[in-house]
Amino acid sequence: MNPRMPAEVFPPGEFLREELEAREWSQQELADILDRPPRLINEIISGKRAVTPETARGLGEAFGTSAEYWMNLESQYQLSKVRPVNDHVARKASLYSKFPVREMLRRGWVRASENIDVLEQRFCEFFDIPDLTADPALSHAAKKTHATLDATPLQLAWLFRVKTMAGQQKLPPYSDKKLVEAIDRLKVLLLAPEESRHVPRILAEAGVRLVFVEPMVGSKLDGACFWLSDDKPVIGMTLRFDRIDNFWFVLRHELEHVLRGDGKSTAVIDNDIGEAKDGLPDCEVIANEAGANFCVPAHQLNDFVARVQPYFSEQKVLNFAQRIKVHPGLVVGQLQRKLGRHDFLRKHQVKVRSNVISSADADGWGSFSE
Repeated sequence: MNPRMPAEVFPPGEFLREELEAREWSQQELADILDRPPRLINEIISGKRAVTPETARGLGEAFGTSAEYWMNLESQYQLSKVRPVNDHVARKASLYSKFPVREMLRRGWVRASENIDVLEQRFCEFFDIPDLTADPALSHAAKKTHATLDATPLQLAWLFRVKTMAGQQKLPPYSDKKLVEAIDRLKVLLLAPEESRHVPRILAEAGVRLVFVEPMVGSKLDGACFWLSDDKPVIGMTLRFDRIDNFWFVLRHELEHVLRGDGKSTAVIDNDIGEAKDGLPDCEVIANEAGANFCVPAHQLNDFVARVQPYFSEQKVLNFAQRIKVHPGLVVGQLQRKLGRHDFLRKHQVKVRSNVISSADADGWGSFSE
């Protein structure tokens, strides 16, 4: 609660004058009592001198009050003399506590303004809220919203940036059938890193809005699935791990959410996708299995492991990848998870980000969109 401030504040000298009059003491008499010069008393009464801690203690003893009483009178008076300030500082503090303001301004997601009213309005527009007392929510259908209660402020800002970019895309109608066909087309791209550039176009033809937005530091976010309406799915990806296996695994994971209709009631926010954790929701377990099987079919991977373990030579891995027609990095990624060896043949986990974002709706990585 804000402390109550009196409508009018008087200098401590006024209260000192009243105390002297009540006791019928002169300034000289009080000076004698305090063993201080008369000029000190006169200057306090006239408001020319402030009450110091030493003087406050003496006045308290002389009048039977506390030293704090006189120091509080002095503090309130001094504060009252300061030019009243507006509430800009409090409002900016509230804005910064609610959203990652500095980073959003840096990225150009919200234009800066010295006018706090304008700045607040721009953040309200970005998060599609009437005012700052409302909590941002992601809508999946007209007149129906679901709060993203599990999202951190960093993730929430990222999600709304994805939503804004996805809402500008003009795509044909979505259908599960078209997406299944698109996934079959994606499978032939697994052999070469540069082929990932075709992904945005293939998914767009299936009615899936794919957006890449650089993650905010500390957001720990891989991707998300939500719907602009019941027939407009959106997939957002951060590409925070620039590796061919991570890209395809996360993408197929999110596509499984779309096929299942996940994210229609509330956004599915995925971080640390594929990490072994107890108590994962069924939808996450299923999506993880879809991602892994897309990269390397489980039965083929298990058969390979059974035949060659514990001697996983590089050449055997390369031959296996060639036989199943995928890039070696995808096999390496699955083997790392299965064997718990994240340093295993890492050189084959090549980068794909530059290939992907060259033909995609992307924001970040040194060049933020307006």
